Amino acid sequence: MNYYNEIKEQIINNEITKKVKDYSKNRSDLKTYYNVGKLLVEAGKHYGEGIIREYSIRLTSDLNRSYSMRTLYNMRLYYQKICCNKKLQPVAAILSWSHYCELLRINNDDAIIYYINICYKQNLSKRELIKKIKNKEYERLDEKARLKLINQETPKVEDLIKNPIIINNKNNYSVVCEKVLQKLILEDINNFLEELGSNFCYVKNEYKIKIGDTYNYIDFLLYNIEFNCYVVIELKVTELKKEHIGQIQVYMNYVDNNIKRSTQDKTIGIIICKKNNKYIIEYCSDKRIIAKEYELVHK
Repeated sequence: MNYYNEIKEQIINNEITKKVKDYSKNRSDLKTYYNVGKLLVEAGKHYGEGIIREYSIRLTSDLNRSYSMRTLYNMRLYYQKICCNKKLQPVAAILSWSHYCELLRINNDDAIIYYINICYKQNLSKRELIKKIKNKEYERLDEKARLKLINQETPKVEDLIKNPIIINNKNNYSVVCEKVLQKLILEDINNFLEELGSNFCYVKNEYKIKIGDTYNYIDFLLYNIEFNCYVVIELKVTELKKEHIGQIQVYMNYVDNNIKRSTQDKTIGIIICKKNNKYIIEYCSDKRIIAKEYELVHK
């Protein structure tokens, strides 16, 4: 077989398809790069690793367009790493080529599956994907959440919350109290909602409620569309304490009794604290309460 001529023909046909049928650009790209990647693997077996450099030079000259060694390496890697991997085959062709070029740098199959699925569900751009990879979103999921995703089990609200939660400290505050922490979150509320998972909506901060004769203020009241429930967020700049759990339980019960409708699920509480005290959480009777650490990132 003349591998070079076959590769050249695949690329030319792809360019023609993209010009005639704009809607099928991505499908044509991925099919072409799959075929080219397969041919490059076979050519390499016959002619050695140097064949990619040779084909890069010849394609660039013949087609009057740059086909770098990096591009050909990516096509080969796409075939080997994505298309030939049984774990990844079911989701191998649902993103664009530019997305896959970023995913090819990841060595963990389960992480690749996670990022492919989240890109598809949230319609993420390449830039948004890069941000999630850079922030090590998959690595910050706990072990139970990862197993659920691998086994394709339906996750719960708490499964998709990152730990630690990254909060951007754009003004580089050296001393952070709860008010400052709240201010930092409000300054970058979209990033904060993404750190919690998907389908979170901002309702209000300092949400005023009256318990008996006393007014109290919930740090953040959110709503999760997917799980059809309110979410109470409390901020603590100390380690988790027993009284924090009692406080958020009171707020959650108030929301359930006074705000939640009968068609909505029970309110969930999230305590964002400086250090996660696992002993208290393990023996906390209310499993609706989740505690997560936070990490301030200076920018």
